[in-house]
Amino acid sequence: MKITPQKIYKILLKKFGDLNWWPIDINYHEKNNSDPRFEVIVGAILTQNTAWSNVEKALTNLKLLNKLDIKNISEININELQDLIRPSGFFKQKAKRLKDLVSYLKDKYHGDLNYLFYRDISVIREELLSLKGIGPETADSIILYAGNLPIFVVDAYTRRICQRIPLNTNISYDEIQDYFETELSRNYTKKELTKVYNELHALIVLLAKKYCKKNPECIECPLKKICSYYAELFQ
Repeated sequence: MKITPQKIYKILLKKFGDLNWWPIDINYHEKNNSDPRFEVIVGAILTQNTAWSNVEKALTNLKLLNKLDIKNISEININELQDLIRPSGFFKQKAKRLKDLVSYLKDKYHGDLNYLFYRDISVIREELLSLKGIGPETADSIILYAGNLPIFVVDAYTRRICQRIPLNTNISYDEIQDYFETELSRNYTKKELTKVYNELHALIVLLAKKYCKKNPECIECPLKKICSYYAELFQ
């Protein structure tokens, strides 16, 4: 039996249901007439090297002072910004990255994210990767979750599962991404792929946090029947 990303997707979707990631505070943005996509961009930077629960605290701080938009981030004093995002860790570094990013968005796109996301994915990705502090995972998270464009996000959890199942791919970022996108594009239309990539990435993260941990809890894992790691432990 060939184990494919589609099979994993179907098993995890049946187990966990739709997760509708990325979480956005739509009410906040409607009230403040701000762009919810920017919240995703900020979150993608703040989540580097920290847990999402810490990012939520930082985002809450920004929202309490109505600072979660391009204009206000660009105008806020960097020391104040550091204090607001302190819960996310590495706050000096991340404040500088946010400042640099909003300056770039203002200078090149007049702060309008429609102009950023209307182009080809490869062009957007190359541009984001050229910005200091934005690597492949952050860039692809911005493209997928803020831009609503079909690109598969790879993280440490995805690598772990690829190794343990294992899936027929090496573990570099680009190789895993290419493998998932090639396999899934055979079964879903281009229009469907954005939702599939969105849900599958979120499902893998949830699986890794609940079951496929560094020290795995295999007995209840929904993938145990197709997992070589489980078979080796309990053969």
